[in-house]
Amino acid sequence: MAFSNRMLAKLNMSQDALEKKMIRDVKHVFTTVVGMEDLLYVPLAADPMSHFSDCISGMVGLTGEYNGMTSIHVSKRMARMMTERMLDAMIRDEHDDIEDALGEIANIIAGSFKQHLMESGDLRITTPSVMDGKRYAVHVTRKPEVTTMLFATDDDDWFMVALALEV
Repeated sequence: MAFSNRMLAKLNMSQDALEKKMIRDVKHVFTTVVGMEDLLYVPLAADPMSHFSDCISGMVGLTGEYNGMTSIHVSKRMARMMTERMLDAMIRDEHDDIEDALGEIANIIAGSFKQHLMESGDLRITTPSVMDGKRYAVHVTRKPEVTTMLFATDDDDWFMVALALEV
């Protein structure tokens, strides 16, 4: 799903340019922080998901010139693998370690996106929030515009990164 022409004009960039920057940022974070280099960006043809099963989500709020949220949604299996790669160790306290790792990844991605968005206005990010469960839904109040990116991994897994903004 793409941003409207109005939003893109406010951001002072095209959808293609924004997506290229976001994809580059996500791949850079996963290469340097998680040690995963072979990510495949999979263009989405449908609306972004908002309901998840057996997943974990990291979210960081955006406030200032724009209001919104950056989020990452991964399977619990992938979240564990990412955490172990980040820590370079097998994890014992799954819940806390995984939440901390995913919150940190969400925060780094949000910080990267923030740099691009600040070219057209002041922006601040919030402390990360993490949620997981057997079944849950993520809803942003109001109706922001959303750009969603799906990535596939070598391990036949996937994760989704979304940027939701309102002016």
